[in-house]
Amino acid sequence: MSSADEVVVHETLPSRVLIGPGASDLVAGEVARIGAGRVLLVAAPSAAGPADRIAGALGARLAARFDRPAPHTPVAVTARALEAAAGADCVVAVGGGSAIGLAKAVSARTGMPQVAVPTTYAGSEMTPVLGETEDGVKTTRRAATLAPGTVVYDPRLTLGMPSGLTRTSAMNALAHAVEALWAPDATMVTDALATEAAAGILGALPEVLDDPTGQQGRARLQSAAWLAGTCLAQTRMGLHHQLAHVLGGAFGLPHAELHTMLLAHVMAFNLPSAPAASARLARVAGPDPVAVVAALARAHRGPTRLSALGVPRERLPEMAARVAADPYPNPRPPDADAVAELLDAMW
Repeated sequence: MSSADEVVVHETLPSRVLIGPGASDLVAGEVARIGAGRVLLVAAPSAAGPADRIAGALGARLAARFDRPAPHTPVAVTARALEAAAGADCVVAVGGGSAIGLAKAVSARTGMPQVAVPTTYAGSEMTPVLGETEDGVKTTRRAATLAPGTVVYDPRLTLGMPSGLTRTSAMNALAHAVEALWAPDATMVTDALATEAAAGILGALPEVLDDPTGQQGRARLQSAAWLAGTCLAQTRMGLHHQLAHVLGGAFGLPHAELHTMLLAHVMAFNLPSAPAASARLARVAGPDPVAVVAALARAHRGPTRLSALGVPRERLPEMAARVAADPYPNPRPPDADAVAELLDAMW
């Protein structure tokens, strides 16, 4: 082995982050700062209130508004958004992963700069990753240009999140942190980010679920989601995200709920083969991190099994074969039989 084989490359994406109560009031100023004159505003229906305020602040800079993003970023929806984007030179996304993913897809095809205003804890706003769905297959690509140049975190925008979405969205962010801990290209920086993110989510989520109106807990969750997305941006995804992509693309499943039901099972599958990740999680979650995460997942009042999401049991071997045919890097090799057994346990 040459000395060059032992060199680790850590690359940080350029980004500007505004965080704190009232940050969303500064979106129009951020658009002006980057020199944009005409904005496509992509907004999730659940984020209509904040989007209305941002649209009003943009005034004459608002070129068009697209309010129909969809989970897993179907290419057909992107085509409709591109029609609305005619004449725009910037895209602003307000909402969760669906809105932010659509803005990435539009930017990927036009080169327009992005301003992301997340209203959930998904964390995709900090990543250079875009997942798109066509004909029941979800594919992902990674490029530095896909990451929004400006991200605006305002904890006020999360105060209206229902408790179910709060739980599943935060679990989605936790999955980013956990997966980064066992990534083959993890560094001391990503380990630090992921550990702090996991500590923030596991510490603040119970508090927020007990008091959904508490802004301090919401702010901590939002900061932790920022860190989780940032460390995921630096590392390669493994089995957890591959399962989310394969199942989500095939059956159109809700992204955050899917992450919630997958995470503890994949942790139990991987952690015996990832002792460093296991030790870090034990520092923030206690001696049995799998049990802590499983308890949070089981308490969800929505679907907690693949069967409850309508996934046919007879299709599970096919899904396992897809994973095994082109596996993401993972501490435990995901052969088809082992993955099929894992999926059956979740069914």
